[in-house]
Amino acid sequence: QVQLVESGGGLVQAGGSLTLSCAASGRIVSMNSMGWYREASGKQRELVARVTSAGSTNYAESVKGRFTISRDSSRNTVSLQMNSLKPEDTGVYYCHANLITVLATYMGSYWGQGTQVTVSA
Repeated sequence: QVQLVESGGGLVQAGGSLTLSCAASGRIVSMNSMGWYREASGKQRELVARVTSAGSTNYAESVKGRFTISRDSSRNTVSLQMNSLKPEDTGVYYCHANLITVLATYMGSYWGQGTQVTVSA
């Protein structure tokens, strides 16, 4: 079994910073990518940032220059440093991973339970 555990969510004032962390545990043999998605109230879940095992990154246009994603491949963890937060960044942030387990020969998709981020004006 694979589990993604998120931490770091909370309440922050606009312009402030917050760091989210996600740790993947289980019988993982290959981690392809890890990333963060968010779901604002009444809106679709969207990609915030993603990093691959090769180190390449993708960011939503709305967070470029403000958010930074980083990884620790040896620990199967990923962090999202969020700076200059805006009220529109408010939402539930979900950790996601594409990986292969010891009993699978195909890539699997896994999600964390989500952590609330609230940015007040």
